[in-house]
Amino acid sequence: MVLAAAVLIQACGGDSPTPTPPKTPEQLATEALTGTGTLTWTLAGANSVSRDGTNVTDLYTNFELILNSGSAKTYTSRNNNDLFDASGNWSFTGTNFDKFTLTGTKPAAGREISFTRTGDNLRLTFTIPAPGARISGVFAVAGSYVFNLNKK
Repeated sequence: MVLAAAVLIQACGGDSPTPTPPKTPEQLATEALTGTGTLTWTLAGANSVSRDGTNVTDLYTNFELILNSGSAKTYTSRNNNDLFDASGNWSFTGTNFDKFTLTGTKPAAGREISFTRTGDNLRLTFTIPAPGARISGVFAVAGSYVFNLNKK
């Protein structure tokens, strides 16, 4: 009778939960940029923008970059001083998932943008080469940029 009870107890044990599969490198990189759907990155606080090592933060006051990971990866930028398009799509470049590009026609569009996220901070680095690095034919924007942003 004890043997029958032991068999019955084991047979009534619940199903073990299905383990969650590990996230892919692309999923981890997407979450770094967009959280669980959308993140807004801003210059607010003590963040900065530099071009070729010179501080140009004042040109991008109140800059925001909003990245969305929906079915079509989209972005919106605000107060971008015509460096970025107001909106478009973004996608990863390469297989390391540490760089992305933005669609559009402004100087930052189509450039490989390297990113590093540390906590609530995001560092973007990219280069805009000359020629084709002018806005409205007069404002030169060629150079190596570093945007230090934080999560809004």
